[in-house]
Amino acid sequence: MPPIFPLKRLASAAAITLLCGCSAFQTSTPETGKAKNVILFIGDGMGISTVTAMRIYAGQQAGGSGEEYVLPFETFDHVALVKTYNTNQQVPDSAGTASAMHTGHKTRAGVLGIGPEARRQNCAEAQQYPLATLGEQAKNRGLSVGIVSTARLTHATPGAVYAHTLERDWENDQAMPELAHQQGCVDIAKQLLSFPFDLALGGGLANFLPTSEGGKRGDNNIVTEWQQRTQGSFAKTAAQMYSAPTNAPLLGLFSPSHMSYMLDKTAESTEPTLAEMTTESIRRLASKNKGYYLMVESGRIDHGHHAGQAGYALTEGAAFADAIQAAMDVTNPEETLILVTADHSHVLTMAGYPTRGNPILGLVVSNDSHGETENHPALAGDGVAYTTLGYQNGPGAVSGKRPTPDTGEKALQQSLIPAGSETHAGEDVALYAHGPGAERVKGVMEQNRIYDVISRALGLKE
Repeated sequence: MPPIFPLKRLASAAAITLLCGCSAFQTSTPETGKAKNVILFIGDGMGISTVTAMRIYAGQQAGGSGEEYVLPFETFDHVALVKTYNTNQQVPDSAGTASAMHTGHKTRAGVLGIGPEARRQNCAEAQQYPLATLGEQAKNRGLSVGIVSTARLTHATPGAVYAHTLERDWENDQAMPELAHQQGCVDIAKQLLSFPFDLALGGGLANFLPTSEGGKRGDNNIVTEWQQRTQGSFAKTAAQMYSAPTNAPLLGLFSPSHMSYMLDKTAESTEPTLAEMTTESIRRLASKNKGYYLMVESGRIDHGHHAGQAGYALTEGAAFADAIQAAMDVTNPEETLILVTADHSHVLTMAGYPTRGNPILGLVVSNDSHGETENHPALAGDGVAYTTLGYQNGPGAVSGKRPTPDTGEKALQQSLIPAGSETHAGEDVALYAHGPGAERVKGVMEQNRIYDVISRALGLKE
């Protein structure tokens, strides 16, 4: 279990620091509108109901009742709501949403770095409507660029930093149809290693290795080819990440697919945590003293929700909060703009009337007619207890008589509508900002305006 960040909201940031030991931004800094560095934190699937549940979970892990707890990014002084729809879907996917943030243009679901005029999987149209990405523009301006994710580095959100593809699932050459190859499309793994990143840390090693080496590719070991071409360093463990030289690009691929859930990690794990990847990235990028753009994704919040297991999502969210606090601790808010947001939401609900301090992953226990906590779980209309957290759809749906639901961090939450995988949701998500340029975050924003906030802060556009 990762460390959980501290206690209750008090009258001031100074009081928070005094009583809980966490570091918060003490005051609002004068905004110049220009930043030397920008860090974009994306909690994949971290909708507002997830943030609320994360807050309560973290507070309860810290020994409190949970509701009044403060997550690190909730100390930020600029907040907005963000509209997440894709150009062809009310409820979006991560490729279209991450592309909106990284190109300034909304596009179709399933598409990375290509405009909505091109049809998904139509490779012949891909070259006609490319969209420049923040990663490309930052490198063209001489900035350093880093990509960090607990998902595969070829997955939708990290892919939006550098890739141009009409199918997010084309993560390796074998995943692409022959026609796509013939029409000149390139798989996402190969696109990553063609992009001049300064560091890229995450999962997905199998997409870079041939089948003869336990990977998924039909051609070659493209990591070796990349090392020969760039003299870059390759890390498969946290120790190798820390020991790699700082004067060359660093590629860290710490698992064959997505990195391990925090709940499933063992003491023998060699994977770095998200906080460790974040702080090491900041250290390396800052050492170049050119300014940098860093995208950090907690990819497995989303996966926990898709599995219908809120405990997995919340523990990933706690690790995400740790990474944000770690970044706050090692950056200067007068020169670094930090943004925290989600690409989309999930159909997670908080239901019933649980009493204050009720375990967020437990059964609902309500108050009696005098407003005092009852000594038994509340019962639904079918005479069965129910949990505070549930899903509108997902694998936890029940056919026939509903059993008393399981509870705890690894429980499968019950859902209303059966689905093999719980779906995204379409409501707005939050955007939190602090640092130079944060004043542009306000009101209700289209998701592609996040690109404007970042590009103007870095001087990529006026």
